[in-house]
Amino acid sequence: MVAVVYMTIDDIKDARKIAHNLVEEQLVACVNIVPKIESVYRWKGKVENDDECLLIAKTVDANVKKTIQRIKAMHTYELPDIIVLPIIGGLKDYLDYLTNETA
Repeated sequence: MVAVVYMTIDDIKDARKIAHNLVEEQLVACVNIVPKIESVYRWKGKVENDDECLLIAKTVDANVKKTIQRIKAMHTYELPDIIVLPIIGGLKDYLDYLTNETA
């Protein structure tokens, strides 16, 4: 099975660093970077509003735990937004690609 690891970060350079490391280490097959999103969230009792980057990484289930650990080690946030979503379907050839490109 395969999964999407969704995360946000505040700096495009950090987003690219995380993406490149995850792909180079074959933890994920691909990372999409959406360079600018606006996030509204509650943090420590206050409503915050910040510009962030969105990263969407595709990987196999066996790599999810290592991927989360690696992101956390590189991330600048006190509490990184890291969410895993199962992929329940898709183009078989692409899903095979995800499996073949991860260690």
